Amino acid sequence: MKLEDSVGVLAGVGPKKLEALASLNIKTIEDLLLNFPFRYEDFARKSVYDLIDGEKAVLIGTVVTEPVVNYYGRRKSKLSFKIKQEAAIVTVSFFNQPYLKDKVASGYQAVIFGKWDDTRKALTGLKILGGQFKADDFQGIYHTNKNVKQSELEKLVRQAIKLGYAALFEEVLPKFLLEKYRLMSYPSAVKALHLPNSETDYHQATRRMKYQEFLLFQLRLQGLSYLDRQEVAGAAIHYDPVRVDTQINQLPFELTGAQSLVLAEILLDLKQPRHMNRLLQGDVGSGKTVIAALAMYAAYTANLQSALMVPTEILAIQHFNHLTKLFGKTVKIARLTSGLKPKEKELLLAAISAGEIDMVVGTHAIIQAGVNFSKLGLVITDEQHRFGVSQRQVFREKGQQPDVLMMSATPIPRTLAITAYGEMSLSVIDELPKGRKPVITRVMRHKDMPKILSWLKGEIARGHQIYFISPLIEESEQLDLKNAVELLDELQLYFKTDARLALLHGRMKNDEKSAIMQAFKDHQVDILVSTTVIEVGVDVPNATVMVIMDADRFGLAQLHQLRGRVGRGVAKSYTVLVADPKTKQGRERLKIMTETNDGFVLAEKDLEMRGSGEVFGLKQSGVPEFLVADILQDANILEVARSDAKLIWQLPNWQEKPEFSDLNKVLTRFDQSIFD
Repeated sequence: MKLEDSVGVLAGVGPKKLEALASLNIKTIEDLLLNFPFRYEDFARKSVYDLIDGEKAVLIGTVVTEPVVNYYGRRKSKLSFKIKQEAAIVTVSFFNQPYLKDKVASGYQAVIFGKWDDTRKALTGLKILGGQFKADDFQGIYHTNKNVKQSELEKLVRQAIKLGYAALFEEVLPKFLLEKYRLMSYPSAVKALHLPNSETDYHQATRRMKYQEFLLFQLRLQGLSYLDRQEVAGAAIHYDPVRVDTQINQLPFELTGAQSLVLAEILLDLKQPRHMNRLLQGDVGSGKTVIAALAMYAAYTANLQSALMVPTEILAIQHFNHLTKLFGKTVKIARLTSGLKPKEKELLLAAISAGEIDMVVGTHAIIQAGVNFSKLGLVITDEQHRFGVSQRQVFREKGQQPDVLMMSATPIPRTLAITAYGEMSLSVIDELPKGRKPVITRVMRHKDMPKILSWLKGEIARGHQIYFISPLIEESEQLDLKNAVELLDELQLYFKTDARLALLHGRMKNDEKSAIMQAFKDHQVDILVSTTVIEVGVDVPNATVMVIMDADRFGLAQLHQLRGRVGRGVAKSYTVLVADPKTKQGRERLKIMTETNDGFVLAEKDLEMRGSGEVFGLKQSGVPEFLVADILQDANILEVARSDAKLIWQLPNWQEKPEFSDLNKVLTRFDQSIFD
């Protein structure tokens, strides 16, 4: 019996179920047991007088009215009845579950789990709890899809734990750290995250796992810094300041003060005989791209190659076009992406290896085996949060310690950025280019849609383009797509021949997405309906309106990133947040969006509101992805782990010491090149 066993060893898992579980990336028992619940339902009984707005809780009361089902719309229904708890009368509503009517009747003692609306003093029911309900039960909720039900996952996890698989997880942390922080053992923590005996048990397990995840992450970051200190320093890049200044003066616009300051910091780093490791933060539309271009040009004047890596092909095309426009007459620029034809790619790789290409723009293809540079001096990554520690290590090996500049459009408070990204120098562009008009943001209700659509007809008549973001459904790509298709159908019905519409979603292949985005950029499409796959950095100056449906379901950072897709041209631009927020926090979040366009202010507000990682946008773009930990919410644990990792790396040959053998074993699995 071992953790690498296939989940097929569990009862009830046949070939079909194996395939279904694989769709959730669950193939082994280890995958199953490390697939932790993403949230927990606390089924503790509550008094109606103790509830706060938006809270989920169990209410127990006597049904005092007969249940009534009202039908509306197409196949929609609302079941309503009232319960009495102590002196309070509470209205309970269940949507689209008319069959529950038979489960309640006047005089019945109802146990209902639901979401409290403090304004209406009403409960939106989620489920009626029957005989299996235990007071103070604390249950995990897993990510699922159409192939795997919640109940199935629960049964499989319970079965694996009962068979003793959780006990097979070997301790990773040294004994002195377990004792210092009074941490639960690794096997106990895995079990408690699935089946906590109590809320206290759950909190102890998460504390243990968060610390472990952060310590491993920080040890890897500190490992990179350690190599920087121990190895031969990077070569100084002796660029030509006169040619760089000439290029700056030839720009069709004047750099802002913040851009000039940041560029000076980067150019100073290039001159130094040490390895540059700098993070460039800049809000949406602050002009990071031109700074990256000028840094690459500086490397070119020193007869060195540079590489710019971006997360998607459409962004690679955009950056390639931008660089070609700036330097195309004198600089040899190439685009390296996975979409190239074999012969085309072969010729390009040979040219890069021979030093015939000065600047390379590409996706992950840049760091794949077989891509060899002749004289790589500078590597830049755009949207740094998409790339992990291992990829950063590969950059270093593509040349003789090339300087590294990482860029992020996700504003993060300075101290948190340093902790999250390691021992990096930090530059911040904190002002927008001159002439950039702030995007006007308005909150509208769903009932205002006729008015919104009528106004949009006018925008299209003026030759402008529009983004429509479909409602976000929690962790369900399939439902996101369904919503987007329905929204597209409704808009086509309304606009008819007045607008050309297209759909963009996460299930499309990369070349399909690129083709649609290119069609939108070329104004062959007037309205682009999309799920949340609209890329950070995609530049369509003619797009003047961003409409976000059910905007209260999005985090502040994501709303801000989506808003950043418009306001890139000369015309006045708008973001319309369509929502009927039910909670105080939802209303507050939308209000903040109308009050500021400053991403750094929004980042601080996120910290104040203690959002679950919203400062970093989607987990979809997490910094980095952890199973349990959250860099924003758990910043204090992250700081402790950072300090401990630093102390460990200061111990001579710590990897060879017996107390660190298990820890080192795990780290070598991550990146052999750092820890051998």
